[in-house]
Amino acid sequence: MRLLTQAKDGTIHPTLRQSPFTSHCCKLAETRSGHKLKSMTTPSSVCVYCGSSANVAPAYRSAAAALGRKLGEAGVTVVYGGGRVGLMGLVADAALAAGGKVVGVIPRHIAEMEVAHRTLTELIVVDSMHVRKRLMADRSEAFLILPGGLGTLDEAFEILTWKQLGLHDRPVVIVNLDGYWDPLIALIRHAAREGFVRPEHARLFLEVKAIGEILPALALAASNQTATSAAPALD
Repeated sequence: MRLLTQAKDGTIHPTLRQSPFTSHCCKLAETRSGHKLKSMTTPSSVCVYCGSSANVAPAYRSAAAALGRKLGEAGVTVVYGGGRVGLMGLVADAALAAGGKVVGVIPRHIAEMEVAHRTLTELIVVDSMHVRKRLMADRSEAFLILPGGLGTLDEAFEILTWKQLGLHDRPVVIVNLDGYWDPLIALIRHAAREGFVRPEHARLFLEVKAIGEILPALALAASNQTATSAAPALD
């Protein structure tokens, strides 16, 4: 396992100084000026947002393990919050068991609670939740939102907001297992009907209902990337 920690000056990893995420506005500007983005295939790395609770239905636990296994077998690097508990730990363990690579990013105060996963391909310990989310985005080419609690909701809305603001145009997939995210999707659509969300922003994510649909959805989203997948410039 490769263990990295945050330096006093805030430096964690070279990707924070010059990263695909921080340079992405330039790519979007090129798209809006008429230059087509380079086409993508199935992403080489995927960020997984999911719950850390173990007190959930067996179906969610099985689905998390199945996702980790599929990503590992497909050679897709898993980027996640670095925990060993709940759905987070199940995704990581299954991906590793399938021969995949797993990168965990965890704040120091959570790692010190002895919930950090210590057998990952790479574990990065940072000093804040803000840096954690930034680095997870930095290292990922797509984002999956599995069932989870308040932390997962926070991550989901932040990555969707960044997409709305044109900071990235990477696929965001809501994995709506057993209708778990039906209320969330209904809320977003309600906000659009009431005028608080633009209609195009209510379509910033894809929805799948089974683990087996995820990789095909990501490949399709990547192959169909256009400038309309991101919000218009706000100028």
